[in-house]
Amino acid sequence: MLVIGGMHLLVLVCAVVLLIPALRDTPVQPPRPSDEGSDDGWGKGPPRPPLPPEVPTGGVPLPDAAQARVRLREHERLGDRLPARERRPAKEPDRRPVRV
Repeated sequence: MLVIGGMHLLVLVCAVVLLIPALRDTPVQPPRPSDEGSDDGWGKGPPRPPLPPEVPTGGVPLPDAAQARVRLREHERLGDRLPARERRPAKEPDRRPVRV
């Protein structure tokens, strides 16, 4: 019982140590290097977005693409839309030789 209480106390202390910097009034900022010739400008700014591709992407399917046998646009099961499969013919039983 004492070990469980000690573990709870340790976790509580760790949580308090982690919450103290988050609850402080002023955030800690790294010191800025002093630059005497600086005019406090904004700099170059963010990088430009990439140019769009010259060849369009997506679009019509390729001519060699095979179409699906069934297109489901309603709330039906796939098995209801597919045609029934042909049954295999029954296998004839093996003939036993007739003794004369």
